[in-house]
Amino acid sequence: MAEGSGAEPSRPNILFVFVDNLGYGELGCYGGGGVRGVPTPNIDCLAAEGMRLTNMNMEAQCTPSRSAVMTGRNPIRSGTVRIPLPGQPSGLTRWEVTLPELLAVEGYRCAHFGKWHLGDGPGRQPHERGFHEWWGLTETHDSSLWSTEAGYDTDVVPPEQLFEGRRGQPARSLGDYDVNQRALFDAEAFGRGEDFMRECVSDEQPFFLYLPLAFPHFPTLPHPDYAGVTGLGDFADAFRETDDRVGRLVGVLDELDVAENTLVIFTSDNGAEDVLPWRGWTGPWGGSYFTAMEGSLRVPFIARWAGRIPAGRMSNELAHATDIFTTLAAVAGADVPADRPIDGIDLMPLLEGSSERSGRASVLCFVADRLHAVKWRNWKLHFIWQEFMRDPPVELSIPRAFNLYEDPRERHDVFLPSNTWVQRPVMAAVAEFWDSVAAHPLIPVGTPDPYEPPHAR
Repeated sequence: MAEGSGAEPSRPNILFVFVDNLGYGELGCYGGGGVRGVPTPNIDCLAAEGMRLTNMNMEAQCTPSRSAVMTGRNPIRSGTVRIPLPGQPSGLTRWEVTLPELLAVEGYRCAHFGKWHLGDGPGRQPHERGFHEWWGLTETHDSSLWSTEAGYDTDVVPPEQLFEGRRGQPARSLGDYDVNQRALFDAEAFGRGEDFMRECVSDEQPFFLYLPLAFPHFPTLPHPDYAGVTGLGDFADAFRETDDRVGRLVGVLDELDVAENTLVIFTSDNGAEDVLPWRGWTGPWGGSYFTAMEGSLRVPFIARWAGRIPAGRMSNELAHATDIFTTLAAVAGADVPADRPIDGIDLMPLLEGSSERSGRASVLCFVADRLHAVKWRNWKLHFIWQEFMRDPPVELSIPRAFNLYEDPRERHDVFLPSNTWVQRPVMAAVAEFWDSVAAHPLIPVGTPDPYEPPHAR
């Protein structure tokens, strides 16, 4: 099908706000807000007008979560299991099919304003992977701190760059990314997003706007206009800024009279930061990101679509980052690839209320390329124990089992004779995954392009 041949005026717009390392307990609608010193009325209103999921699971690091969303595949399949290491090809091979590539075929105009983290080499930047235009970073926000350190030598390690690009043209550098640019980053992303939505509505073209923001990734710095507004420091000021900007962004949909034809998603790529002074709050869950603990994996997830998603609903059904890919493809009327395993499940029946179930019974919790744990229903079995990012992972001779209804912080191992039956469905889910790998081998980390899958064994 040629790009655009499937476009229809009734195709819904998709606005996807993807924040960076937001703890489960930070927002008012998830038990935070005023409890943390900063109410989040605009994001809370979004939740009240739509649906909250309380068991949305991401991956343990930024790159794997973004890979799962963009491909619908467990990141270990794609060789995107960790934040890229210097000196090897990073990100997704060209063989992977991305969400914007699918949506563009259906007539969507697709834009990315924010952090990519799925490849910086030729052929792997956002405008080469389905987005019509983009602005932001190919890597991550840590680099903004480099220039603040004594001894940092730009001749040895050049500063990371801000980029913008358009399909069919080379991306161009807009200058160094430092702490000053970090404070301005989200304002620029939101502003470009608002302009993009106006252009698409004016052109009567459905849009997919992907905003992978900096907030609240360290260094958590507010825009100068928000510095000091709460009296509680940079972290709190940045929360006020983000809530205000989300409110204005959603307000543009009303201004353009497209709110009822726009699916809005707000979620995070990982759980809370574990780096002072920017440490976040995981709410009822234990552990930190870069582990398989609930505080790493569980994130806020809000979906609003007036007339399709009933307001004020909540579900604790199991969901995973890969499900976002499959759900948005279904919303757009796009077919997911049939020549490879797609791990995502369409969540729209759950979101719109035609089903009380997500259709997912388990989540495999990889940390890098090692299976640390498996979630099945309300149970979780850890095979490798690592509670916090800086703890060494410990291989367990006997799994640790937790009933997450009874023990959300994963403190009290209940792997008792009466509970060993849980191993059966957990190991069945693991076996099913590895059986699929036998037919569709994993792409090794650092695989260059061009890549073609080997013949199945």
